[in-house]
Amino acid sequence: MSSLLSLQNVSIRFGSKLAVDRFDLDIRHGERLALVGESGSGKTVTGLSILRLLGHARTSGKILFEGRDLLRASEDEIHRVRGADVAMIFQEPMSALNPLYTIGSQIVETLVLHEGLSSRAAHEKTIHLLARTGIREPEQRIDAYPHQLSGGQRQRAMIAMALACRPKLLIADEPTTALDMTIRSRIVRLLLELQQAEADEGRGMAILLITHDLHLVRRFAQRVAVMERGRLVETADTETLFSAPRHPYTIKLLDSIPRRQAPPVEGDAPILVETRGLRVEYAKPKRRSSVLDWLRTERFAAVVGADLSLRRGETIGVVGESGSGKSTLAQAILGLVPTKSGELDFEGAPVAAKSRREKRALHAKLQVVFQDPFGALSPRLTVEQIVGEGLSLHFPELGEAERRKRTIEVLADVGLPASSLGCYPHEFSGGQRQRIAIARALVLSPRVLVLDEPTSALDVSVQNQVLELLARLQQKYGLSYVLITHDLAVANALAHRLYVMKDGEIVETGETRSLLSAPRHPYTQSLVQASL
Repeated sequence: MSSLLSLQNVSIRFGSKLAVDRFDLDIRHGERLALVGESGSGKTVTGLSILRLLGHARTSGKILFEGRDLLRASEDEIHRVRGADVAMIFQEPMSALNPLYTIGSQIVETLVLHEGLSSRAAHEKTIHLLARTGIREPEQRIDAYPHQLSGGQRQRAMIAMALACRPKLLIADEPTTALDMTIRSRIVRLLLELQQAEADEGRGMAILLITHDLHLVRRFAQRVAVMERGRLVETADTETLFSAPRHPYTIKLLDSIPRRQAPPVEGDAPILVETRGLRVEYAKPKRRSSVLDWLRTERFAAVVGADLSLRRGETIGVVGESGSGKSTLAQAILGLVPTKSGELDFEGAPVAAKSRREKRALHAKLQVVFQDPFGALSPRLTVEQIVGEGLSLHFPELGEAERRKRTIEVLADVGLPASSLGCYPHEFSGGQRQRIAIARALVLSPRVLVLDEPTSALDVSVQNQVLELLARLQQKYGLSYVLITHDLAVANALAHRLYVMKDGEIVETGETRSLLSAPRHPYTQSLVQASL
């Protein structure tokens, strides 16, 4: 089979920094090829270089598309290629879509520009494209703005835009990273169906999948190319690469799939947190066309009748899709959102009966580690200030020397040296920033840590390192974790028991391995099936 795209001896520099080094890769007509590697390996930069979207980077070598060298094409020629012959699905659709225009107008613009269609014909084709990607009620959704769509719908709109001109090559850069497991599964199935539909019509659309999700690669790709630090280290068909990897880096990546880390829980361990019939409601936004509408306030229940318990040294996993209520439940346990009804006990005492001073002291015992290690740390504070801030607030009697000593001790616990004290967050990798966030919570000697998607923004190898760290800290200090996640592999690695949430309700609970091996509720079954 002939090559549709051929990258030959491609090197990419940003100033003096070499991001991609002498890269060679061929993609055949109709092929599904996955380009994998950790953050910083150069895979996204390589994908962007194909369409010359790297701004001030210096790119050398050859990028041949159907024999034409795109690096030496004129601006007019490359504009004609973008979107028409080669299209791209970006990682975060909320950033890639223009928030000031409806999704329909953005797709129509592509069709008018590249296909020469009239506005009316482009509008009709856009509705067809939205329907083809599985968006319900496309006649109405065409007039929606990006913020009015869910993450899965936005990604489908991006796919519709990318497919508008029936490209010969589709570059999908981490197309499922920000999506729930079931939505990921639907997007993968959609891409396969769309490629097959193109093949049935005699058009062989190739797909270059850029990802660090090895589970996705195994389900989707026919061939895999592995990048490490800007270099291509291994290429093989998918089955061969997963069964007999050759390069040490590939072996390391495959060994990074989350493994069971949960230490045993003592049989007589006391209950630290318990909820009974917990309910959380929010005001429901709606259009108000009359005075009576302003007097009526509709509400929806984000959490309905939640019953759960957490013992000392135990990890409970709360799993479900976005909007299921799992993060709201965690916020209610932390006291960050008010509850409409129900009871919340900590160490056997009702939290509602505590005084303001007692509730403030309780915050030191209930800490949280957030999902995004990049957004959770102030860029203006040093590591010493970030980690020591809680000590200043909750233990003002401690002197500066005592605070520094405790900060150094907790940094050592999470595997960071004392030399990190004067550094700022931007000087650390994603995994190191998450360690700083864990240290910030750990410094107060909490009894319970709420882990809100603590590894979803991390590479697979770093993800496993963080899970191992959390398991070690749990065993050392007898910590209890409330793990909020949509990743069943992470839940299986760390949680002793699972609570499955759907539409604000806990629909199933049980011991982790038993529940995942034999789910009873149809929704749990769909989650497990999507993760296979």
